[in-house]
Amino acid sequence: MKKLFVLFICLICLFGATDTTDAKKVNNSTSKGKIVFIPHDNRPVSDEMAADTIRKLGYEVIVPPDDLLGNKDNMGNPENLWMWLEKNTTVKRSPSKLEQKRFHTGGKIWGLDPEIKAIVISADSMIYGSLVSSRKHDITERKLKERVANFADYKYRHDDAKLYVFSSVMRTPTSGENSGSQEPEYYKAYGYDIFRYTALKDKADAKGLTSREKKELEFLMELIPSAYLRDWDNRRGKNYRVNEGLIDLAAKGKFECLALGRDDNAAWSQTHMEARHLRDYTQKKSAETVQNIAGIDELGLLLLTRAVNAIEKKQPVVTADYNWGSGKYLIPAYSDEPVDTTVRAQVQLLGGQYVDNGKNVDLLLMVNTNPTGANLGANWYSNNKKIRPDVKTFVSYMERAINRGEPVGVADVSFVNGSDNSLMEELRDKDMLYKLQSYSGWNTPTNSIGYALAQGVLAKDMKKADKDELLTIRYLDDWLYQANIRQMVSRQLSWFKEGGVYSELGSDKAQVELRATSLMHTFAVDNLPASKSDFIKKIRVSCPWNRLFEAKISPEK
Repeated sequence: MKKLFVLFICLICLFGATDTTDAKKVNNSTSKGKIVFIPHDNRPVSDEMAADTIRKLGYEVIVPPDDLLGNKDNMGNPENLWMWLEKNTTVKRSPSKLEQKRFHTGGKIWGLDPEIKAIVISADSMIYGSLVSSRKHDITERKLKERVANFADYKYRHDDAKLYVFSSVMRTPTSGENSGSQEPEYYKAYGYDIFRYTALKDKADAKGLTSREKKELEFLMELIPSAYLRDWDNRRGKNYRVNEGLIDLAAKGKFECLALGRDDNAAWSQTHMEARHLRDYTQKKSAETVQNIAGIDELGLLLLTRAVNAIEKKQPVVTADYNWGSGKYLIPAYSDEPVDTTVRAQVQLLGGQYVDNGKNVDLLLMVNTNPTGANLGANWYSNNKKIRPDVKTFVSYMERAINRGEPVGVADVSFVNGSDNSLMEELRDKDMLYKLQSYSGWNTPTNSIGYALAQGVLAKDMKKADKDELLTIRYLDDWLYQANIRQMVSRQLSWFKEGGVYSELGSDKAQVELRATSLMHTFAVDNLPASKSDFIKKIRVSCPWNRLFEAKISPEK
């Protein structure tokens, strides 16, 4: 804490007063106030898409520049982020009564900029450098504790700061292939074995193992090199204790809310076990502002939405309905709980109230689950354009609700990592794409639900043109790119001379982006209303992490 205080004094001498010149994407026009947002990396969905959603409500959202945020290869820089936070939130002003007593002065002090209404922070960025770094770091326990203590120190000197913090409960990928090369190198070869090892440990901890399962666990402990298991367990232990430290701070009232997001996991997994113990620890500490929730990439936008609801003293009311089949009971891929549980938890996290079969709600969330109970990738052959009977019924229900004047949003979780083509064809043919309040079908089901909920409850306070732009970006990204164009470009990679691959485009990146942009224009003109043609012409597709998995879909400036 003393080190950060010295750093704070140095910053004041160096910068004098708040200066946001090195904060990116700042709108200096008249606004409802400032919200500072530090995401867990610089992927568009984690970073600028979340910030732009809040800007459309009239807030100035201040975000660190890309070079301070981690990415696939750059593990980030926590010290520089703490310096950035100090510089962009601190001004010289009159003290509050508490500050007069604390600092023994009635004169001007350095404190929180009074225009800043909320600060939404990724603990992964401030402690490890980024979400990816949290999975691969070799940071000492002492340094991690110092960085956790930075939150208390910052709050001490900015007592009126409203801090909304989110932190990951480290993920447990089901295989090396599903890790996206964002785990230690050994996970490529032993990923499935390590996942299975942790699943058995979780089950043993919760309810015990059968004799066969005990033998399997013993076999895996022999199979996986002990050095790899030590590395895996050591890092997870550090991260677990970081979350305990954050819970301790929440129990002392340092945060408005602390969200612990269970990154990619399963019903039996190390992530699931750690979350269970963290939930027990939260209860032991009576930390009422802590919420343990499935998912991670959507938490930034959900907490930004919570902050806005708190500022405006609103509590949106939400209800949900589901497609045929397993519906709300589906436990989707990358999650450890039914989708209905996730919906209710996310409504709570954004500061709303969930009701069953409610009328006069702020949002009716329609959740598109696959009637077969499957939750396959959007690149599977079964994700075709043929309109299924369940989709017809699902859309007709939605259409009646819209005709009654109900605000409808769609969380499309029938497939992972992209839209359900059958659903999108029917929405297009029924001219319903822009009658929705929100739509989301990207990445994991929990990610999609979070975006659909947050943008859906906020849409009523946006201009129609702004709401429609958010919808357009989701259609271009989730439907056209993730469910269709990405697969086409992946199959065409051999056309490019430098031999780029799906996970590492290399020097083919520029040509791949041109090809994806060309396909995007063609698909968009064929599928979106003619009224969107001017916007579509400006759209460019880029691959900020030099891989095909995610894309930045944005109009050229």
